[in-house]
Parts: sequence; structure tokens; C-alpha cells
Amino acid sequence: MDWQTSEDTVPSSPVTEADARLLLGRPPATGAWRDGDPPGDRHFAAFGAFRTEGGAELPAYRLAFETWGELSPARDNAILILHALTGDSHVRGPAGPGHPTDGWWDGIVGPGSAIDTDRWFVVAPNMLGGCQGSTGPATIAPDGYEWAARFPYLTIRDQVHAQRQLADALGIDVWAAVVGGSMGGMHALEWAVEYPDRLARVAVLSAPPANTADQIALNSVQLDAIRVDPRFQSGEYYDAADGDGPHRGLALARRMALLNYRSPTELNQRFQRSWQSEVSPLGNGGRFAVESYLDFHGNRFTRRFDANTYITLVEAMNSHDVGRDRGGIEDALARVSATALVVGIDSDRLFPIEGQHRIARGIRTSLDGDQAAIITSDYGHDGFLIETPTVSAHLRRLLES
Repeated sequence: MDWQTSEDTVPSSPVTEADARLLLGRPPATGAWRDGDPPGDRHFAAFGAFRTEGGAELPAYRLAFETWGELSPARDNAILILHALTGDSHVRGPAGPGHPTDGWWDGIVGPGSAIDTDRWFVVAPNMLGGCQGSTGPATIAPDGYEWAARFPYLTIRDQVHAQRQLADALGIDVWAAVVGGSMGGMHALEWAVEYPDRLARVAVLSAPPANTADQIALNSVQLDAIRVDPRFQSGEYYDAADGDGPHRGLALARRMALLNYRSPTELNQRFQRSWQSEVSPLGNGGRFAVESYLDFHGNRFTRRFDANTYITLVEAMNSHDVGRDRGGIEDALARVSATALVVGIDSDRLFPIEGQHRIARGIRTSLDGDQAAIITSDYGHDGFLIETPTVSAHLRRLLES
């Protein structure tokens, strides 16, 4: 298939003059959804005090979420879809007021699709700590100012505990399936380990059993790129004028991340050594096309995301270890009773396939035995977002099991 157009996936194609015109004007200090913005298709659920694993407390919080389909009278057809680091609740549907991007899994979720909304009731929350409607660093705290850098440190388990409260509020005792990719896959795996009686099936796509030292190291340089931006101001930038926020640091962090999301094969095939314009990059001030590609999408990202949120969520990813305080990874995976689909991408350099194989080996109810289902793709980590026909086929297998 051709490359994806979802903003969360980012198309690997040369940047055109029309693309560049999309970024005219200075970026806002934050791209977060704020109270007073159009709600779009969001619903909101409000909750009381929340205590984190680390002992910090939010006096109250809310989760933004979207739904598709109808909940059955028996409440047994609900599917929870959990997004990746820079995703949100807008799984399907066009961009528009309140939604800066098209749905990130439009080809997977919908009437007649693999996750068929004529059959299933689909719920997709923006995770706790996010910036698209759920409580996070860009949210106003009780003192009338943004939480900013004061926002508590969150773990993957904290975010799943918040999602469990949403399930309770919706009256869903058992999910027919919990599905997630990348960071959402960490959440899905944590659901299966922490609440084995509350889901019948689980799909873990392109996610590891624990973040490794290599992955934490890659994350650390992204966070430093944000923090060393002088306009970050230790996280207190929300009153900055357009163009005066930490957009350079956030854009650089996004550029670094993109190099982990895509594969060398794809980048080399798409761009080779082509120039962005007729001006030579060989000492004459021009740029290679791949440089412009990274720069464009880094800058575009700053218009829909928040720098403090990026730090909060990446640190939550660093916390991920299903074996922590559970006797190790294998003992934790042995708790899973849901029928499990574990999928990896053979070219994934962010979360290599060995991690998915370890998850499959540890779950006795894995659909494919002790091996993860492998998708062959040139797209790297983003293959779970892009390889729609193959991902759809695997999800259909799970939902028919």
C-alpha cells in the first residue's frame, strides 16, 4: 500500500510548497486542547481524587473519550482501544473543530471493518496525562494555573487504573477486548496482567514487556531536547505569545522520535540522496529532502501537542515493566487469562520483535502459541498503523476466537 496520511503516522514523502504553506504563522505556546475549545466528538467523565503509584495526589481528574457503535443490553460487546504516545481519542472520523487530525485508525475501526462498529461498542479514551481533553499538565489546577511541571509523575499502571475507573463509570464489567499499539500496547498488556477478570481478549501490538535501557536512553535525549529550549522556562510557558513557546525543543524531540518509528529501508527508498530544492545541500545552503521532511513534521507536531505532556507521557513509558513488584516478567505474564493476540513488526527498531516473542511465550492463552504474529513491513514501528489489511486480518482472528 502507499504511505499513510494519518498525522500520527506521518507520511514519508517529500515536503511540497503546499505542505510548507500549512505552517505559515507562529505556532502557539501549546497545541493542547483547552477548556472552551470545540469538544468535537469527545465525551468527558469526571472523577474524584486520584493517588498515583508514587504517592502524589490529583484532587480530581477527567478523561476525554469517544465512542462508536451501541452497547448491547448485556454490556458484553465493548472494546477498549488505547492510543500511542502522540495519539488521542480520535480513532476514526475527519479532522474538524476540536480535532486537529483525522482518525488515526480509520481503516481498522468502523462499519464492516475489522473492529466492526455495527457489532462492537468501541471506547477510546485520551490517556490520563494527555493533552487532548484528559487531565494533564496543560489542564488548569485548583489554584487557577496550569499544572505545568507540577503535574505528578505517572506510570503506565496509573493510567490503566484511571481507565478502569472509566470502565466502572460506563458500567462495563468485562471488555470483550482491550486493544492497543505501542504505548497503548503497554496499557493493554497491563490491563491483562492487573485485571485478568475484566477482559476476554487482548491485543498487544508493537509493544514490549518492559522498556529497556536502550529505549530509555533514546527517550532521554528527546526529553533533554525539550528542557534545554530556553523558551521551555522550566515548564512555565503557557502564557507565552504565539511563537514564543518551546516549539523548537518539542519539534526536535519529535524529529528524533520519527527516526525510531520508521525503518532505514523506507527512508532510504523514499528519499535516497535527493535535494529538497535546486539549491545544493553540499555547502551551498540547500537541504536534503529527508531533512525537510523531519523538520516539517516536527514543526507541524508542535501545533497539536504540548511539551510538558510529552515529558509526562514519555516518562510514563519509561516506567513500563509488567514484572515490577510481581516476581518478574514471566510471573506477571502467567497471570493473563484473556485470549491474547501479540503482534510485532519485523523492521521495528523501537520495540524489536524479540520483546513481542517474550510476551507470547509468557501468556498461556496466546493465540499463536509461543511466537508473536510477525508482520513483514518496510515501515518499521509505525507498521501497526500503516499495514491496515494485515493488522485487520489479525484482529479479525482475535475477535472471532
